[in-house]
Amino acid sequence: MNVRLELLGSVERGIAESEVFRLALQHAVAELGGLGGTVHLCGPMSALRLVSAAGLPPDLVRAWEIIDQEGPAAPARAVRRSGSVWEPAEAAEPAAEPAGPPDRAPSASVDRTAPGGPGSPAELSAAQVCSGSGLAAVPVHGGDCSPLGVLTVVTGAAGEPTGDQWAFLRAVAAWAEEWVRQSPVPVRPAREELSGARMRQALKAVQVGTWDWNIRTGELAWDDAAMVVYGTDPADFVPRVESWMKIVHPDDLPSTLAAADKAIRTRTLFEAEYRVRHPDGGYTWTQTRARVLLDDRGEPYRMIGRAWDSNESRSARDALSRALRHMSDGFLSADDDWRITFVNLRAERMLGSSEEELFGRVLWEVPSVRQIPELEARCRKAAAAAAPTSFDVEVPDTGRCYHLRLVPVPDGVTLYLTDVTDRRRDEAERAAAASAASGRAARIAELTAALATATTSRDVVAAVAARVLHPFGATGLMVQAVEGDRVHTVGAVGYPPAFLDEIHGRPRRPHDPVWDAILGGEPLFFSSAEEYGARYPGLADRPRAIGKQAGVFLPLTASGHTFGVCVIAFDRPRRFSEEERTLLTAISALVAHALERARLYDAEHARSRELQRGLLPRELPDLPTCTAAARYLPAGQGMEVGGDWYDVIPLSSGRVALVVGDVMGHGLSEAATMGRLRTAVHTLAGLELPPDEVMGHLNEIVGGLGDDSYATCLYMLYDSTTRTCSFARAGHPPPAVVHPDGTVRFPDPAPDPPLGAAEPPFGTVELAVPDGSLLVLYTDGLVESSGREIDQGMADLARILHGTDGADLERLCDAVVAGLLPAEHPTSDDTALLVARVHALPADRMASWPLPDTPQAAGQARRYVREQLSAWGLDDLAATTELLASELVGNVVRHGRGPVGLRLLYSTCLVCEVSDGSQTMPRIRHSSATDEGGRGLQLVAALSQRWGARYTATGKCIWTEQPLPGSGCPEVLPVALDAWSLQL
Repeated sequence: MNVRLELLGSVERGIAESEVFRLALQHAVAELGGLGGTVHLCGPMSALRLVSAAGLPPDLVRAWEIIDQEGPAAPARAVRRSGSVWEPAEAAEPAAEPAGPPDRAPSASVDRTAPGGPGSPAELSAAQVCSGSGLAAVPVHGGDCSPLGVLTVVTGAAGEPTGDQWAFLRAVAAWAEEWVRQSPVPVRPAREELSGARMRQALKAVQVGTWDWNIRTGELAWDDAAMVVYGTDPADFVPRVESWMKIVHPDDLPSTLAAADKAIRTRTLFEAEYRVRHPDGGYTWTQTRARVLLDDRGEPYRMIGRAWDSNESRSARDALSRALRHMSDGFLSADDDWRITFVNLRAERMLGSSEEELFGRVLWEVPSVRQIPELEARCRKAAAAAAPTSFDVEVPDTGRCYHLRLVPVPDGVTLYLTDVTDRRRDEAERAAAASAASGRAARIAELTAALATATTSRDVVAAVAARVLHPFGATGLMVQAVEGDRVHTVGAVGYPPAFLDEIHGRPRRPHDPVWDAILGGEPLFFSSAEEYGARYPGLADRPRAIGKQAGVFLPLTASGHTFGVCVIAFDRPRRFSEEERTLLTAISALVAHALERARLYDAEHARSRELQRGLLPRELPDLPTCTAAARYLPAGQGMEVGGDWYDVIPLSSGRVALVVGDVMGHGLSEAATMGRLRTAVHTLAGLELPPDEVMGHLNEIVGGLGDDSYATCLYMLYDSTTRTCSFARAGHPPPAVVHPDGTVRFPDPAPDPPLGAAEPPFGTVELAVPDGSLLVLYTDGLVESSGREIDQGMADLARILHGTDGADLERLCDAVVAGLLPAEHPTSDDTALLVARVHALPADRMASWPLPDTPQAAGQARRYVREQLSAWGLDDLAATTELLASELVGNVVRHGRGPVGLRLLYSTCLVCEVSDGSQTMPRIRHSSATDEGGRGLQLVAALSQRWGARYTATGKCIWTEQPLPGSGCPEVLPVALDAWSLQL
């Protein structure tokens, strides 16, 4: 033993940590005469990472690659108790912990407890190696006495180590502890400086990936770029932090884990550079930078960062930095994919981010760049032209203007940014002053034309802002209207949102320029903030608070009544000439008449939309048969309401009707027709007629409205017990059926003509619908427009439906609407969309039996009901259901004809059905006191929550519904029997 320790003591300084662990493990295995051994290091999330192994087959080593530090394995217990652990391979029950050999201190006692059960790493490494072997584990401590890792030896047939052998293992662990503390942090070898084409190629090859680590659960997410950086196949990636630990070089793991632990403890940035193993066995240097996220209590819970290949990128950035870092103008470079490869100090300040935050990011993803309108499109167009291009860009909400010069270079572009805010402002003022006299008449004519076409109040404000602000050099516009004794903001441009919230709905008060202009009927001009403050000392701080220095308050008067004010503001002092005052007063008259007309339109438009909303379902029912979501989008132009509608109508026995329709035309008459048809559909659906008969009745209704009335409709019936769907359509686009595997199909029979022009009978389509499928119903406004044929629209709809998971129906509706009806392209037709996910009733929730057409059928029905409800655990409903089934079967045997059937459905309620071959519908009649019969259906109605009858292909079906126990509904049987006894 002493010879081995002397050999370890003669090892030269400066060896890597992996070599330290290898030597310690080899001598420990040899001294104990063991079969092999392992060394693990402590990692995050209570994980132990294998960093060295000797003498063990690869299949067994793989089982030890990551060990749960909180688990039952011997290495984990050694780390937790910070003491030696002995684990015999064949131990069956936990044994009391002995005090240990006499030559050991009490703190070094040996844990001899058994592993935690079959399949543990201990069994894989000891019990399966050979009979009589075991595990001897000793902890390895770090510089602060906290556990650094554990050394484990798989012993041979000799069994538990002797006292001297335990002492040797602890001595070897102490030797490894000392060497680890003295080992230097691995440093990436220096690389030659890069220049020219080689430097550009190095930057182009840099992959910057992002990762997200949940510190508490150990979940780890990598994006595609991170998979490339770490050399991992996405198909083999397990989203756990242990996946990252497995690929870090053993020599780099301690320092990297220590840096991560320090970042978590101190809530600071995590920065590290380390080697990662690739599938070919080689190692490459990577660099990472991350920040710690805190929860509501200020505790760390996530770490989000970026990683990139650091073999070449650093020296390339350093070479660029020496040449361009301190330029007076902003400068940045990007590769062919617009990823930032360099940014100087001036550009950092302009973009509001540091070089570390910007390097490797796509330029268009930087927040300060993304907010500049059309910048990306202009830069891409300039780069595509392959010629230097210059243009000005304005940064919103800052007032700053920059001159951008884009120069294409091999493998990317360079951009120069110069602040020209003051220069452009002076140029604009001079240009405005020079062209003021010649352009005023043209502006008035242009504004008049724009206001003539403005429809809404918002259109009026937009027209004034576009044609008045820039010609006058103004920076703010606000239009307010009187409502009662308050003023409300109709629209505003160039004012802080907080200020607009403060003044919206402001009541009438003295010494206020808005009310003075409205009540006096005369415009107010203020050339400077001082002039404003002198007249309104109580509001003297307002101009500077909102960034304005001058302004004019123009009363809006139409039809002899002043109803509002138009405020035009300037961010610099400005003296108004007599000509400008006259022009602004004339403009206010134009705005007043346009705004008065627009407000009338707004009121009428609001009433029309309210009528439209009132005619549509306020909310869709929550059914076990289907989950539904819907959208209604009015036409983008005109104030008339449309006739599109949709409905989800629950029926009996797990069936539901889905309806969508479109009355041709727009206007109140069409909306009224839509309301009549929707009511008729509800009534016809309540009669549980098949789709073709529903269409026939609707066709008669529309035909009776006149020759000018037409409508399209799709009526679909889904049965959750048979998983079938049947539908009929009159002049309507076919539904889309999305199967659970994502397959999209359009059942496409020849459609019947629209309602009002069709000739019954209507065709019916039946199809099988797997559980979880989507049924998508829509009107033609979704897939057809002046610029798109309906076939192309349906193809686009199928692509969108196939490309989404459909888990969230609300999000799916939003995706369909955004993909087919983008907000920037208003349509001329209304659109209704209904998406329903159908749910089949499980087979074990259905039971059916044939019954004989004899009086004995009632007794059999009672027995079937009693046995089935007992199997379902619904014994509380057995008595009521037996009585219902007996009464229904008795009526069928007496008044109907065979074949007779009984079916029970167990869903959110209990459904009892009795079917026969007769099409004579039952009806409740009033019986006199002397009648011996006629009270059966009265009893059925009293005992059930709901009952009814419907036609079937072979006859009819009578059904009842009963609430389940615990549903909150009162018990029916006692109440019904009391009522029955009173009638008798």
